[in-house]
Amino acid sequence: MARRTCHGLASVRPHFHNEEAAYAFVEARLWPNGAVCPHCGETKRVGKMGGKATRIGVHKCYACRKQFTVKIGTVFESSHVPLHQWLQAFYLMCGSKKGISSNQLHRILGVTLKTAWFMSHRIREAMRSDARFDFGSGGGAVEADETFIGREPGKEVRRAFQHKLKVLSLVDRESGQARSFVVDHVDTATLKPIVQENVAKEARFMTDEGRWYWPIGREFAEHQTVFHSRGEYVRDDAHTNTVEGFFSIFKRGMKGIYQHCEKQHLHRYLAEFDFRYSNRVALGIGDSERADIALLGVRGKRLTYQTARV
Repeated sequence: MARRTCHGLASVRPHFHNEEAAYAFVEARLWPNGAVCPHCGETKRVGKMGGKATRIGVHKCYACRKQFTVKIGTVFESSHVPLHQWLQAFYLMCGSKKGISSNQLHRILGVTLKTAWFMSHRIREAMRSDARFDFGSGGGAVEADETFIGREPGKEVRRAFQHKLKVLSLVDRESGQARSFVVDHVDTATLKPIVQENVAKEARFMTDEGRWYWPIGREFAEHQTVFHSRGEYVRDDAHTNTVEGFFSIFKRGMKGIYQHCEKQHLHRYLAEFDFRYSNRVALGIGDSERADIALLGVRGKRLTYQTARV
């Protein structure tokens, strides 16, 4: 099967088609101050191995006497997929506003469908942000809303949303960041701890008329509510249009690209959409910069195939 190049970029970006260039590209970002031994942390007594029989990118630590590459301790570890194909996959997933299916990755990269599926989940792990800051710090506006998609396993289809998967999303208007969570219930007891943990006390909290938000809103400096049932969508700066715009992208991607998602994987898809939204062109971040940011998230997030399937 002929493998197509990544959006025609292979000719101008050697790390997309040359394995040595791919290793150099990743090493420059993950080891900006030189190679670091993942086994003992040594930085000085480390050397790159040469020779015809030596694999590309292999280094040796002369403190613990072990060999390693930049892939150890990252989502790339133990993968037999060439690193330059990984970089193509990163670019494709980061540059596709609504995502790219495993089938499409399989066709473009020339890997098996199972491999493409596993690669996409590893990349979503890299997109998952470990950085924590309180939304609405300094008195900024934070929008909160819930949406429903798919079907809860084992739930009978009924009217309204009880049988659907439930998602809570928060959007910080000042920073443009989004943070989403899979929730089991849409009620005050479930949502309150999540909101309290992620939103600053001085924030201006913006929601629709969902009754579950009323007790939560008392925890913040201000709580503004718009009543959609009365045809009210904006009142001065009170609205939830920003978070609903995020949901529109999320649902178009989930329904149009991915089409089906099991509950145990939904948190990874949310991490993907949160990442792209929080690093979008409107915030001055292009496709290449977004892929570079995602690449920095590969460290310490090894994901095995069995873990990904659970």
